Amino acid sequence: MSNSLLTLAVFLPLAGAAVVAALPSTAGHFAVRVGCAFALVALVSGVVAGAGFDYSAAGTPQLVVDARWIPAIDVHFHLGVDGVSLPLLELSLLVSALCFVYLQWRLPEPGRPKALVALLLLLETGMNGTFVALDLILFFVFWETVLIPMYFIIGLWGGVDRRHAAIKFFLYTFFGSAFMLLSFLAIYFTAGTFDITRLTAHAPAGFGGVLGDVVFLGLFLGFAVKVPLWPLHTWLPDAHTEAPTVGSVLLAAVMLKMGAYGFIRIAFPVLPQAAHDFAPVIAVLAVIAILYGALCCLAQTDLKRLIAFSSVGHMGFIMLGIATMTEIGVNGAVFGMVAHGLITGMLFFVAGSLHERYHTRSIPELGALLSQAPRLGSVLTFTAIASLGLPGLAGFWGELLSLLGAYSPGPGLNVVLYRVLMAGGGIGIILTAGYFLWTLQRVTLGRPSERNAALVITDVHALEWGAWAPLVGLIVVAGVWPGLVLGSTVGAVHQLLAGIAQ
Repeated sequence: MSNSLLTLAVFLPLAGAAVVAALPSTAGHFAVRVGCAFALVALVSGVVAGAGFDYSAAGTPQLVVDARWIPAIDVHFHLGVDGVSLPLLELSLLVSALCFVYLQWRLPEPGRPKALVALLLLLETGMNGTFVALDLILFFVFWETVLIPMYFIIGLWGGVDRRHAAIKFFLYTFFGSAFMLLSFLAIYFTAGTFDITRLTAHAPAGFGGVLGDVVFLGLFLGFAVKVPLWPLHTWLPDAHTEAPTVGSVLLAAVMLKMGAYGFIRIAFPVLPQAAHDFAPVIAVLAVIAILYGALCCLAQTDLKRLIAFSSVGHMGFIMLGIATMTEIGVNGAVFGMVAHGLITGMLFFVAGSLHERYHTRSIPELGALLSQAPRLGSVLTFTAIASLGLPGLAGFWGELLSLLGAYSPGPGLNVVLYRVLMAGGGIGIILTAGYFLWTLQRVTLGRPSERNAALVITDVHALEWGAWAPLVGLIVVAGVWPGLVLGSTVGAVHQLLAGIAQ
């Protein structure tokens, strides 16, 4: 039964998409309620599956489903979760369900709710499947499944420049996926298998020297575009700015994690020698992303675009943790992925609600939010402070552990270089605090402008609370009790790095 729970968590949204597609075009909000029901049941399935997870054996895939799929090339329908993938699966299930709760309050224009719901459910299937796939081809199928739904979500329900943003998103991610697939094929022709567990347990011996570096470079391009790692990040601010609220939330909270997860699950354990060669380069690019993202935030006047550039910086901390090749750093990276999903997803929810009320995202045109909508202003303040890494909230631990990992990087890595990068990351934290506090000053304080004073500004709606309360609660719980995530990841990361060191 527990194995079927994992399958339900992945494929119930796909079944929901089929049901919604069969509804009459006049279904309207009923389609949203149907989608919400499927997403919530999938969440319950994932939670129950997680409750049955054996945390004492977190390094071993559990709830495994393994069946032959394409016998000619030995491709298996192979699913399973370990201590790294479990928290990311739960994050994907939770945020997807909360997006449907939010849609009950406000549907983006234009209408066509049935199409939007079906695409969101298909997108959820792809995201969930990516975190539990244990076969390279199955992983690639789930990975590519998210591409088309997000393209249409941005292109049909996005802002004024939505078509440009959607095409840019598609071209960048498709470009990276092509190189990733070529690397998967090279791995298969060398190792004779697409099975990730077998490849991780016995890294292919044929991938030394230049060949290993070339194959790793293909994986790097595929995963780094999705992170996105500087300088492959330029699609992200446009996509976030133009996407509807739920699209921005899912993109930030879940989809970006797919790229970082790919490094942890596939690139580093399957090609350990090449990973060791590339780790310093990834670390340097990560710190550039931290500093560049923070400096760009200081120049933004659009609230959503500011949050998008903040994601570039926060994902830089995650990639720095991975590139340290230490248990502290990689645990910090996984924790950072979960924390960033909770916090930045929440920020985009609030930004969307602000836009619905003020009909602008321009920071200079906002202001006095705490006097006009005190609860909404308080939620924005709380989430921004969590994002800048205040101790006691979720954003703190991932950054701290990534920097500690950089202080003492893995064997054979340049200690001096990594400590310089750690200092660069510390400067990034200071800049992050600067731009968030400056943004809060402009958005929440002061007196309403003449334009805003004439608007009827409502405070947080009950359905908004329904979508936001779980995220707010988890930001606090994960900050006070980091073992909520680290209790799952520590054993899995230890086993993963032990395999790389062999």
